[in-house]
Amino acid sequence: MGWTEERVAELKKLWAEGHSASQIAKRLGSVTRNAVIGKVHRLGLSGRATPSRPVKRPPRLARPKPQQLPRQASAPAARGANALAVRPEPAHTHITEAQANIEPQRLPNGDMVTVLTVKDSMCKWPIGDPADANFGFCGHTSAEGSPYCAEHARVAFQPAKKRERRAREFDYIQRLAG
Repeated sequence: MGWTEERVAELKKLWAEGHSASQIAKRLGSVTRNAVIGKVHRLGLSGRATPSRPVKRPPRLARPKPQQLPRQASAPAARGANALAVRPEPAHTHITEAQANIEPQRLPNGDMVTVLTVKDSMCKWPIGDPADANFGFCGHTSAEGSPYCAEHARVAFQPAKKRERRAREFDYIQRLAG
């Protein structure tokens, strides 16, 4: 079936109304969606009305960013003198208990183990802020089959119940901080 003047006029009208290529192909009959798209392209049709059925996409919800809590919470003081004074820590610091107990292994020249000097047999537990010049890794001998030393492996691979309890404790501290 060829493109007659009547069919081209109908195509232009339907396209301007915002119909999809599939809908236009069905209305015209004996023509495929791809044929409609090709003809629209060759005719140079562009400015369309709004699509025949607007795309209903669920709104993208932004992920809540973890709040950095102040070092000293002023909320307990505002509640009264009898309120417990809790000093909340940022979310990532609950695992630093093991870091405090282990002094990082230093290289013979006294430098921290870095990404360039870490070996397969060394603990790869990060120490410090990666953006800081003093950032490094634990460097102690790693446990068999683990990227971490025994002390850091205990922290990294916690049973699910312990992780859940720590999350609940942190949420409680956040609520206290207001």
